[in-house]
Amino acid sequence: MNKGVLYAIGAYLLWGFFPIFWKIIKFVSPYEILCHRIIWSFVFLSIILASKKNWKWLKEVFTHKKTLIIFTISSLLLAINWLLFIWAVNSGYVIEASLGYFINPLFSVFLGVVFLKERPRIWQWIAFGIAGIGVLYLTFVHGSLPWIGLSLTFTFGIYGFLRKTDPLNSTEGLTMNTMMLFIPAIIFLLFREFSGVGSFGHIGLKFNFMLILAGVVTSLPLLFFASAAKRIALSSLGILQYIVPILQFCVGYFLYKESLDPDKLIGFIFVWIALMIYAAESIIEKRKIQFNNTVSK
Repeated sequence: MNKGVLYAIGAYLLWGFFPIFWKIIKFVSPYEILCHRIIWSFVFLSIILASKKNWKWLKEVFTHKKTLIIFTISSLLLAINWLLFIWAVNSGYVIEASLGYFINPLFSVFLGVVFLKERPRIWQWIAFGIAGIGVLYLTFVHGSLPWIGLSLTFTFGIYGFLRKTDPLNSTEGLTMNTMMLFIPAIIFLLFREFSGVGSFGHIGLKFNFMLILAGVVTSLPLLFFASAAKRIALSSLGILQYIVPILQFCVGYFLYKESLDPDKLIGFIFVWIALMIYAAESIIEKRKIQFNNTVSK
């Protein structure tokens, strides 16, 4: 099997099983978990970049106001996304969180339409419509707006869109994001500690180590993903990305026994049908392009 595919599968498997890791330390405040995730991710990534003596990009970021603004906004969006996901998982909403990552590919295309003036193909429009019906069904028939899934979709989708406009690769970009959040995270943890409610150092060696490990768990799949992106086509990465929400859904339903009543299931089915149409259309379009390129040669 192509090494790039293995890297991609490794990244998506780690992301897919994320809920299990956060569940183990669910007795820790989501805000504290978020701060440790930020701090130790920055430390871990800094060690990697230092070993490669790769810090030239910092000057480029801090000397370009537009890039700095983009990273400020994307860092805030990433923090909100991470916090919401941790809270959702530890509050028993793994299935609803997975909905956000099912919808995310379609939302990314939607952002391309709105901001980049891209023109979706007819079957992409159909996929949008069916996914929209699923969300409306969950809102009006099931009786509640799937705000967790939609919030995760919006924050991660816009974060990804902004990251596409900056000049850094994924590793450098996440280092910059965590660098910008590092000081606020430290201040918050110190405040918790001096208030007598901090967890780190008071919850046993095993769980202290897991808080530190949160940085590695966050950064490692990103490094795998970066390696995969260099070796295989983005279209292949796009298809493989569905591993993540599928695994998260299975973890929520089979491992943690979260409820999935018939109305909610119907809403999910609409979204799944939309994704199958979108994925099939993408594969067919890719093969058409490859065929036309072959014929033209």
